[in-house]
Amino acid sequence: MSKILVAYFSASGVTARAAQNLAQAVGADLYEIKPAVPYTTADLNWNDKHSRSSVEMNDKNSRPELKDHDAPVGGHNTIFLGFPIWWYTAPAIIHTFLEAYDFSGKDIVLFATSGGSGLGRTAKELAGSCPSANIKNGKLLNGSLSEKELRQWAESLI
Repeated sequence: MSKILVAYFSASGVTARAAQNLAQAVGADLYEIKPAVPYTTADLNWNDKHSRSSVEMNDKNSRPELKDHDAPVGGHNTIFLGFPIWWYTAPAIIHTFLEAYDFSGKDIVLFATSGGSGLGRTAKELAGSCPSANIKNGKLLNGSLSEKELRQWAESLI
């Protein structure tokens, strides 16, 4: 088993591709964070203040249920955690994931995909969901970095 885990949530497939490329570049294990109830296109309509994602993101206590609790966190020292940026931060399900496992002493490196905003204060906002971990803002992986560039970036953080 690899000492590195790439765990990710992807609503549309964009973050999934970035996570798969990163895992391949660094020889990491890969785990998809899935909601118990998958998001539909209507759920992701950020123009609708009543859409599921809008309601979740407006409620700081929202914790969408996970489909499973099988992430192999225990055997890994470093976790690259990926997600799309929603409303300038991580989706609420990322808090659910972080609160579902023991990340004591682990390094968590964030990466994201976004149509317009960066990671901003995301690491600070997620820290309360896993206070015994070392969370680091990584970078946006929107483009097509080469395998070598991904490996060099990841190795500079671990």
